[in-house]
Amino acid sequence: MATIALVDDDENIITSVSIFLEGEGYHVRTYNDGASALAALAEDPPDLGVFDIKMPRMDGLELLRRLRQTSNLPVIFLTSKDDEFDEALGLNLGADDYIAKPFSQRLLGERVKAVLRRARPEGEPDPVSGMEPGDSKPLERGKLLLDPNRHSCSWNGEPVRLTVTEFLILQALATRVGYVKSRDSLMDAAYDDQVYVDDRTIDSHIKRVRKKFREVDKTFDSIETLYGVGYRYKED
Repeated sequence: MATIALVDDDENIITSVSIFLEGEGYHVRTYNDGASALAALAEDPPDLGVFDIKMPRMDGLELLRRLRQTSNLPVIFLTSKDDEFDEALGLNLGADDYIAKPFSQRLLGERVKAVLRRARPEGEPDPVSGMEPGDSKPLERGKLLLDPNRHSCSWNGEPVRLTVTEFLILQALATRVGYVKSRDSLMDAAYDDQVYVDDRTIDSHIKRVRKKFREVDKTFDSIETLYGVGYRYKED
């Protein structure tokens, strides 16, 4: 049973979403603001976080910013319909998805399933279906090492912490070195069919991945942008 941390200052959302998610078979832990959630999530990480953006004491963006210092917890943001700036900033911080209020519980349920499936290391039971697919071999490309079974990534032996979505995008690029991947193909690799994102979302993830690699190697330039076409992973 996957554990979901729901952080929102709206008691109606806390109650209704908790009932729905528990009815779908998840264990739900609830918090009314980011400050009360931070220590608990760091000490005992859930499988997925669903964070409201606008909350008192500590908003969802600050909560994710602090968690990202030590954790790659998959996160879905709940955001007001017109908060485009918040959405972009959330993706740059490493959120895996976002959904605008008001939302249907069915849609939230599909997003939760999609992110949990992407977060599951290969070879471990699917928290949604219980299926146990076969392991995948680690992918090596020069200094890059990706291990889908452990959801781990390293560059020249130095660990690079990636979110679920960032890992899948990089894996799609590195699997076929030198081949151009359009934004649409990267969306297909990283997102469930039920989830719809735009070009800016992929661009934000690529920017975040580059930043993380340049924190361990300032010369990192293996992901090339082909303007108007897409991205590719360069030959060594």
